Amino acid sequence: MSIEEIKEMINNHLPEMVREVIQNTTPATLMVDPSRIVELCAFLRSDKSLYFDSLSCLTALDNGPESGTMEVVYTLYSIPYDYKLNIRCEIDRNLPQIPSVASVWRTADWHEREAFDLFGINFLNHPDLRRILLPTDWEGHPLLKDYSQQEKYHGITVKY
Repeated sequence: MSIEEIKEMINNHLPEMVREVIQNTTPATLMVDPSRIVELCAFLRSDKSLYFDSLSCLTALDNGPESGTMEVVYTLYSIPYDYKLNIRCEIDRNLPQIPSVASVWRTADWHEREAFDLFGINFLNHPDLRRILLPTDWEGHPLLKDYSQQEKYHGITVKY
């Protein structure tokens, strides 16, 4: 199934959901409305002609302080149909939040915790949003472009 066919199916079910199609990525990418991401993901998983049953990856991008935006990227896979799809949502960098898709794919629980830990994105309605890689009292989020690493952590020098 082509990206245009997937886009058409989505727009028939969820009008005005897809904001842009990006063809020059592998797999192709749909830029979508972040406020309706759970609704979209539930559709992509439950529709019998698509059945994106696997969230292979969820990651984030910091577009930098000057842009004022971040992105959350979902890589989906349909095991029975061998379809691959990227979904991207642009969010406000000053208030980085987006609804959690952990209710759609359980694996999102860990992926979202990692994005929270490293980028500071708040996944609304996440069942257990807390740091997963860094200690709970770590300062900041290391993958932000303007991150400034603390010099010491519990008396131990951090910088090299």
